Amino acid sequence: MLGKLVAKIVGTKNDRELKRLRPIVEKINALEPEIKRLSDSQLQAKTAEFKERLEKGESLDHLLPEAFAVVREASRRTLGMRHFDVQLMGGVVLHEGKIAEMKTGEGKTLVATLPAYLNALTGKGVHIVTVNDYLAKRDAEWMGSIYRFLGLSVGVIVHGLNDSERKEAYRADITYGTNNEFGFDYLRDNMKYSLEEMVQREFHYAIVDEVDSILIDEARTPLIISGPSEESTDLYYVVDRIVRHLKKDRDFTIEEKTKSVILTEEGVARAEKLLKVENLYDPRHVNLLHHVIQALRAHHLFKRDVDYIVKEGKVIIVDEFTGRLMPGRRWSDGLHQAIEAKEGVHIESENQTLATITFQNFFRMYEKLAGMTGTAETEAQEFKEIYDLDVVVIPTNKPMIRIDHPDVVYRTEREKFQAVVKEIEELYRQGRPVLVGTISIEKSEKLSRLLKKAKIPHQVLNAKYHEREAAIIAQAGRSGSVTIATNMAGRGVDILLGGNPEGLAKEELAREGISFEEIDPLAWREALEMAKRGEDPTNKFPEIWAEILYEKVKLCQEDYEKVKSLGGLHIIGTERHESRRIDNQLRGRAGRQGDPGSSRFYLSLEDDLLRIFGSDKIQGLMGKLGMTDGEPIEHSFLSKAIEQAQKRVEAHNFDIRKHLLEYDDVMNKQREVVYAQRRHVLENENIKEDIEEMIEDVVFSIVDTFIPEKTPPSEWDWKGLAGKFQAQFGFKPSINEKDDLNREELEKRLIQEAKNYYLSKEKEVEPEILRYLERMILLQTIDNLWKEHLLAMDHLREGIGLRGYGQRDPLQEYKKEAFDMFMDLVERIKAQTLAILFRIQVSREEEIEKIESRQRRPLRLVYSRGEEAEEPKKPQPVRRAKKIGRNDPCPCGSGKKYKKCCGKTPAQATKV
Repeated sequence: MLGKLVAKIVGTKNDRELKRLRPIVEKINALEPEIKRLSDSQLQAKTAEFKERLEKGESLDHLLPEAFAVVREASRRTLGMRHFDVQLMGGVVLHEGKIAEMKTGEGKTLVATLPAYLNALTGKGVHIVTVNDYLAKRDAEWMGSIYRFLGLSVGVIVHGLNDSERKEAYRADITYGTNNEFGFDYLRDNMKYSLEEMVQREFHYAIVDEVDSILIDEARTPLIISGPSEESTDLYYVVDRIVRHLKKDRDFTIEEKTKSVILTEEGVARAEKLLKVENLYDPRHVNLLHHVIQALRAHHLFKRDVDYIVKEGKVIIVDEFTGRLMPGRRWSDGLHQAIEAKEGVHIESENQTLATITFQNFFRMYEKLAGMTGTAETEAQEFKEIYDLDVVVIPTNKPMIRIDHPDVVYRTEREKFQAVVKEIEELYRQGRPVLVGTISIEKSEKLSRLLKKAKIPHQVLNAKYHEREAAIIAQAGRSGSVTIATNMAGRGVDILLGGNPEGLAKEELAREGISFEEIDPLAWREALEMAKRGEDPTNKFPEIWAEILYEKVKLCQEDYEKVKSLGGLHIIGTERHESRRIDNQLRGRAGRQGDPGSSRFYLSLEDDLLRIFGSDKIQGLMGKLGMTDGEPIEHSFLSKAIEQAQKRVEAHNFDIRKHLLEYDDVMNKQREVVYAQRRHVLENENIKEDIEEMIEDVVFSIVDTFIPEKTPPSEWDWKGLAGKFQAQFGFKPSINEKDDLNREELEKRLIQEAKNYYLSKEKEVEPEILRYLERMILLQTIDNLWKEHLLAMDHLREGIGLRGYGQRDPLQEYKKEAFDMFMDLVERIKAQTLAILFRIQVSREEEIEKIESRQRRPLRLVYSRGEEAEEPKKPQPVRRAKKIGRNDPCPCGSGKKYKKCCGKTPAQATKV
C-alpha cells in the first residue's frame, strides 16, 4: 500500500528512467534539421569522422545523439522509415546494456540499428541475435542497407555455412545470426587445432531479439556437441515391450508437475520378473532401472503431437514455447531413444557429450549485453539476478486502444471449444479477422476439425506447417480470415489490418511466372511507398510488377478501413499458458500502432494449468455454483486463482533455472580453464617451458605417492618409486637405496634425469618437429580427457541428489567432488601428454603409408539443438625420411615451403 502511494508521488522506477531518456531524445531531434541538409556523401563521411573522434578519446555516450541522428536520416533515405521518438528511447536503453520492452509492432528491428551502428564504430563487432534463420537473413538484408550506406559491413550466420563463410561473417562490423549458431560456433572453435581455423573473435556487444525466449525459455536446455557412444540400442526395444505391461497407479505413480515417475513395490517386483533379474536396485542393474524409468516417462508424460511429432520416421521435438519444430535436437539421458522405441521408429545411438554450454553462461561472456522483446517485465527479477540486466518499459508510439476482455471459464474442455467455435463463427459472419492461440499441435488440430465441421474456412499455423508461417501470419489481419496458431513467441512478422500488400503482390507475381528476385529492391521499395501515398507507381515503373503492387496496396487499404470499422483483429486464447508472458505475446498481436483490437481467453477446469497447479478451492467453488452444461463461470476469485497458479509456475520454473545455473557455474569455471589452456597452446608455437613445468609437477606427484613427507629414507618405497617413474617416462631412473639423498635432493635428481632424457629425445626427433608435436599431443590429450570428464560429470550430476537423504547439501557435495575430479583431470592431462612425448618415435616413409592406408571411421558430431558437423581436423602423420629444412617444400604436398606450412602452424595436425 505504502509502495503504491510513493509511486504516485515520485513515480515508478520506470517513470524515472523514461524521464531521464527524454532530454537525450530532444538532443537527437534538435540535430535533425542539420543532418537532413547533408548530402549522401557528407552523411556517409560521418562514420569515418566518428571513428576518428573515438580514437582521440571521445566516448560512445558523447557521440550517441549525433550518431543516432545520422542513422535515423540514413534509414529515411534508404528504407523510407524514420525512427519514432520512442524508438530512439529504445535505442538508448539497448546501448546502455539493458532490456527494452517494446510492444509488438513498435519496430524493434529498426530500433536495433541505432545502438548497433554506434557500438560497431569501435571496430570490435556487434552481434544481433535472432530466434531463427529466416529472421537473421531477413533483418541482415533489410537493415543492412542502412549500415552499408554508412560504410559498415554486415554479415549473417545461418545453418549450412562453411568455416570460411562464417569467419568472413564474424569479421563484419555487424553480424546477424541465431542464438544456436553463435553458441555452436563458440564450442566448435574450442575444438579446433589452429587459430586460423577459428571463426569467432572476442565477445564485445550483443543485442538479443526476443530476449525472454532465448535467455529464459531456452535457458534450461544446454547446447551440446556430442559423438556416438558404443552402447547398443537393443535394450530400448526390450524395455519398451516390458513397460507396456506395467499399469499406472498399480505399478508406478506419476508426478506431472516435475515430469517424474516412481515405481511402486509391486511395480518393481513385476519389472524384475519380466526382465528376469533378481534385484532391480542392485548396482549391476542401475542402467536397467534407468531405462525402465525413461520408458515409463516416454509413454505417460510425453505426448505425440504435443511434445513431439513423428516425421519421415524420426521423432522431432516441438519447442514448448514457440511451437516450432526443433530438428536435430534430442532429449538427453536416453529419453529420446525411449520415445523412438515407443513410436516404433529407428533408434539413433546414444550420444556422448564432447562440448557443452548453457545460453546463460554463453551470453554472460559478452562485455556488454542488451535485449529487446514485447514481454519482459514479468521476468524482470530473473533478468536482474541471472544476467544483471534491468528492464525498461518503453511507451507505445500511439496509445494502446485494444480491449482485453476478462477470462471465461467452462467446466469441461468440450464446452469450452464449443463456445470458442461459436464466437469464431459470429465474427467470421461479420467479416472480422480472428487469431486463435493454442498451446499444442494436438489442440490446434482438434479446433481445426471443429471449424471444418462448422464450414468455417481457416488457416492452421503450427510446427507441422512452420515453413509457411511468415506468409500465414502476414495475412492474418485480412477481413474474414481465421488463423489458428500454436504459441506466438518470436514470429517476427507483424499482422497488418487489411493484409500485407507486399505478400499478396509476391504471391500474384509467382502465379504470373515473374521472379521477384529479378526486381530491383530499391525500385520495389520506392514503388511501394508511392502506392501507399496514393500515387500510381506505374508512371515511373511501367513494368507489370509495379501494376500488381499498386493493385494490392489499394486492395489492402480498402480492407483496412473495413476491418478497422469492425473493431480490428480479435485474439482468442484457448488456454492459459504456464507463463503470463506467453499469454501477453499472443494478446500483443492485436492493437499494434494504435489500431483497434480485442482479446479474450477461454479456459476450462480440465486445462493442465488449472488441473495441475490450480488450488482445490476452484473445484470446491464449481460444486457450490452448480453450473449447468455450457454455462461459463465468471468470478473475481477465479481470475485471481488463475493468476496465482501462473505465478506459482513461473516461480517454480525460475527456481529450476537458477538451480541448474548453480550447477552449471561449477562446470563453466572448469570449461573456462580448459579452453584457456587450449588457447594458450594454440597461440604459442613454443610450449617447451610448459612441458618442463609438467615434468616437474609429475615428478613431485610421483614422489608424494611413494615417499610421504617426514618419513625417513629407510621407509621409502624405492621399488614402487622407480617402477612408477619408468611407467611414466619410459626409462628407469638411476637412483637406489644406497644414494644418500633427502627428499628435496631426490626430487631435483629425478627432474634433472627426466629433462636430460627429454633433451636427448629432442635431438633425435629434431627441435622443430618436437615443438609441433608437443602442441598437437597436448591438444589431443586435453580433448580426449575433457570428453571423458564431461561424461563423468554427467554421471555425478545424476546421482548427487541422493546425498540430500543423508542431510548433506547436494550442491556443496557436487562442488567438492567436481573440484576433486577436475584436479584429477589436470594431473591426468600432464601424465598422459608426457607419457606419449617421452615415447615418441618418428615414423619412416613406408610405415606412414601403412597408417594412411588404414580405414578410419570418421567421428560424427551431433548437435542437440541443430546440425551435424564435419569431423574436427585431427592430426595426420608427418612424412619424413630426412631432415626437413625450413625452406624445403613441405612434405604434406601443399607446394608451400615447410616454414610457411606444417613447420609454422598445425593446419594439418600430426598423429603419433
